[in-house]
Amino acid sequence: MNHMTTLLPRGLLLAVLAAAWWQMFRPHGSAGLAMVTTLLVVALLVVHGRWLRSMARRTILAFEFPRFLRGKVHEAYPALDDRQLTDVERGLRQFFIASASARGRFVAMPSKVVDALWHEFILHTRAYEGFCRRAFGRLLHHTPAEALPPGASARDQRFAGLRRAWYWSCREEGIDPRRPSRLPVLFALDAALAIPGGYHYVPDCRLLGADRGDTHCGDAFGCGSSCGSSGGSDGGSDASGDGGGDGGGCGGGD
Repeated sequence: MNHMTTLLPRGLLLAVLAAAWWQMFRPHGSAGLAMVTTLLVVALLVVHGRWLRSMARRTILAFEFPRFLRGKVHEAYPALDDRQLTDVERGLRQFFIASASARGRFVAMPSKVVDALWHEFILHTRAYEGFCRRAFGRLLHHTPAEALPPGASARDQRFAGLRRAWYWSCREEGIDPRRPSRLPVLFALDAALAIPGGYHYVPDCRLLGADRGDTHCGDAFGCGSSCGSSGGSDGGSDASGDGGGDGGGCGGGD
């Protein structure tokens, strides 16, 4: 998948839509034709968006991470065995799927150990760039939390990015993001693997009582109708049919 695969069909469809509406305002133009064209273009944009997500997902799931990356993560976390390192790779795939589904909107990293694997992959520049071109049609940049704008806007962006990570990770595992019965792997790994300084989540804050400590709550990411929207809390969905899901939470990579 590349930029042409992403942009050319959408550009052609939008050009057809613009032409139909331009014709409507000409003498003897047809409002009915413009409306039918609009509905058809919106439907095709939705189908195209879903096709792009499907292609990205297949690419991400089929990709074989360079074997030496496991060794690098094992150096940082020597207690992890081979099966646990496979789980970390699964977490990174889930993060990449969330990033592809968000279609360019910021997705925050909720796991310290998965972030470590991502860091090591980025340093293998040729393989990482090739993977990104195939999976996303662009380079997926790493965005440290401290690189976000300071103050309330930084918290809002991190909140929104984690909400997207939560929404698409839940979708990937068939979990209801608003009423989760369990955590998706990306949010469960740090606690499950006892990662020092890792981020800990539970699916429901009511399990913690009054003293939550440093544990964060999956149900805090519940976003109702805004899950899958391009604009955040205003609800709805964009014409491409891809989701975004803005909102908030705690945690994040660096």
